[in-house]
Amino acid sequence: MLNHESSSDSSIIVTENLVKFYGMDDIQVHALEGVDLRINENEFVAVMGPSGSGKSTLLNILGCLDRPSQGKYFLAGEDISGFNKAQLAAIRNQRIGFVFQSFNLLPQTTALENVMLPLLYDRKERLNEAQQREKALRVLETVGLADRVDHKPNELSGGQVQRVAIARALVNNPILILADEPTGNLDTHSGNEIMGLLAQLHRQGSTIVMVTHDDEISAYAQRIIHFRDGRIVTDRQNGHFAEHSMMTEGMDAGG
Repeated sequence: MLNHESSSDSSIIVTENLVKFYGMDDIQVHALEGVDLRINENEFVAVMGPSGSGKSTLLNILGCLDRPSQGKYFLAGEDISGFNKAQLAAIRNQRIGFVFQSFNLLPQTTALENVMLPLLYDRKERLNEAQQREKALRVLETVGLADRVDHKPNELSGGQVQRVAIARALVNNPILILADEPTGNLDTHSGNEIMGLLAQLHRQGSTIVMVTHDDEISAYAQRIIHFRDGRIVTDRQNGHFAEHSMMTEGMDAGG
């Protein structure tokens, strides 16, 4: 592990002069223009901005789905900017949990099997099938789906499907949860339930970075970062976070 002097013990994410461009020479498109960012352990951060602002590109790099063209990215003190595809895949599996707008569940497998999937590729812990099942069951119980473990995605509501996706994100005990428009395909009620669950996970110690275009959804985060033209234009604490946190504190994961 490469420790960097600018990365403190509490920093989960540190980026330095992060640049991402596509294309060659005079037809280059710059998606990120020198982004310096620090996100500490147990922060809940919303990343906002118009289409093409760079927020999704940033999330892809933070999630090890893409690599920067220039600059550095430290995850929990480790410089992973130059990792190869196999190394990045291991980081994604073992240290990062993903929650997507489109859920990305396997349609012909049960909730339990979907949650077990990351455990099958975990070459670090190497649990047997019974241990994988037990661990997945515990996480599904955590998100309020203990009675839906044998249901396939098309037998669940949209909110329940997203809970399965969150359970899958949690099953390998990630140090970072990345959520990309997690309520984008949900009605208002289901969306609020999912945000209540994410708020609960944050209170329990999770570090969450969420991309959203919705001001009401970003209100659940304690910190809001706005992107435009590949740069951070504002980075502020959410003044209503404490109020929102109290509103969701009594919510459980069921429903």
